[in-house]
Amino acid sequence: MKTEHEPHWPSVLATLSIVGLYAALPDNLLIGPAWLPLGIALVCSVPIFFYHRKGKHGHAQSVSYLLLSVLTLFLVFSIALLISALPQHSIEPVQLLRSAVLLWVTNILIFANWYWRLDAGGPHIRAIKPEHVSGAFLFQPMMLDVHVKERLMLMTWKPLFVDYLYLSFNTSAAFSTTDTAPISRWAKILMIVQAGVSLTIITLLAARSVNIL
Repeated sequence: MKTEHEPHWPSVLATLSIVGLYAALPDNLLIGPAWLPLGIALVCSVPIFFYHRKGKHGHAQSVSYLLLSVLTLFLVFSIALLISALPQHSIEPVQLLRSAVLLWVTNILIFANWYWRLDAGGPHIRAIKPEHVSGAFLFQPMMLDVHVKERLMLMTWKPLFVDYLYLSFNTSAAFSTTDTAPISRWAKILMIVQAGVSLTIITLLAARSVNIL
């Protein structure tokens, strides 16, 4: 039986967006040159593509973890630089707002990638299973009765990247989930970290705005 693999282009597009958003930050919020994350992403894409072609999906996943970890560190360092720059008033109000929005969106894309890659063994493992019935997150289709699933044609439902993007957006915007509950401890920890990063960005922006007024 031939398995229909989940397309990876949404994750690739999200990764390119992350490096593009990073490059759009002001120089005083960058670690190294603006093109550095893109260069790292391109270097990592070579072994990822090679391993996928050879069917070594576990190796490709490991390199993807490495790339995502590096991009996460870039995000953390940029936020730290933003925090250190605020007392010095070295960032103009418009530039501060723009930088905060860029970092907030980057936070959403990075953690969407983490959830997508870690849940239930990753996209390749999820793809070879006939149905998604267990994982780190409890999605709504997983809670439906079998007869309801049949009626809604959800018997072979599996979460795609957009499902994790939706989860990540809600975590950053509402600091909680709406229709998806974390089950595993690592998922809860990641969501705490993501919500904490989002809250830090919003709090800093609000504090600076009050100070300006």
